[in-house]
Amino acid sequence: MPMDKTNRTDALKAWEDLTIADNFIFQKVMRKKRLCKRLIENILNIKIRKITFPETEKDIHVRRDSKSVRLDVYVEDEQGTLYDIEMQTTDYATPDELPKRTRYYQAMMDMDVLNKGELYTKLRRTYIIFICTFDPFDRGRSLYTFRETCQEEPAFLMGDETAKIFLNSKGSREGINHDLAAFLDYIEGKSPQGKFTESIADAVEAAKENKEMKVEYMTFFMELRRREEKGREEGRAEGRAEGRAEGRAEGRAEGRAEGLAEGEAKGTIKGKAEGRWTTLVELVHDGLLTVKEAAKRAGMSEEAFRKLAMH
Repeated sequence: MPMDKTNRTDALKAWEDLTIADNFIFQKVMRKKRLCKRLIENILNIKIRKITFPETEKDIHVRRDSKSVRLDVYVEDEQGTLYDIEMQTTDYATPDELPKRTRYYQAMMDMDVLNKGELYTKLRRTYIIFICTFDPFDRGRSLYTFRETCQEEPAFLMGDETAKIFLNSKGSREGINHDLAAFLDYIEGKSPQGKFTESIADAVEAAKENKEMKVEYMTFFMELRRREEKGREEGRAEGRAEGRAEGRAEGRAEGRAEGLAEGEAKGTIKGKAEGRWTTLVELVHDGLLTVKEAAKRAGMSEEAFRKLAMH
């Protein structure tokens, strides 16, 4: 079957299998203000009068030479508080990846808000919320909330008005409200329970019936496949070149023709493997594959793949 046709078939199956845990669907559903507002209220146990979306997808570029940030669901309430909500399905190779990511997001959001010459008091209250399909801290909780506190007096808040919140769909439901618990259960594949989660499930089905969204997703999926294939081909080319060099060196002793053939074969095999590994590592770092999925595709253990990703 031709590659494009294969990719289209795979893209169609991937679309049919999408759930709320997929970042693409999550973003589309969270564009519904009442659902996004209700989710924030359930996570923070607060009431919000209204929310607005400053931009569909907030891209922050502070300097040309700095790493840019794309915030998936960027929301502002009537008091000027900012909320960034991200769906995270990738358990990164290094445990401090997500905490460091929230730190960077916070810095970039602050720099984006504060104009040159303005007082620091103009900085907004911000919440960065990561919804994870894994336990980022391995403590079994469904909800982790972090604020700046005084080490000597833990109940004493510094007052910088920032918070980083991690939800864990795998955790215990103790200490969270019914709607939030039902939402996390729904992420885990259970049937929607209660009006809030049922409304989210309805929004997911409506999104999947939208032909424009389907085309958008399938185009995105096929582009990723092309990128992966390109990575493999670049790896093959690099491996063949290296293999030819090795083959020529060995060929001086054993015969140029035999050495070249053997070297090219070795290079092709090495190139295929290294090209595929490089692509899989990139897809994990970009949040498009989990370590478990990437390790399976690479044909190695998760531990071995984590070591590969750290180099």
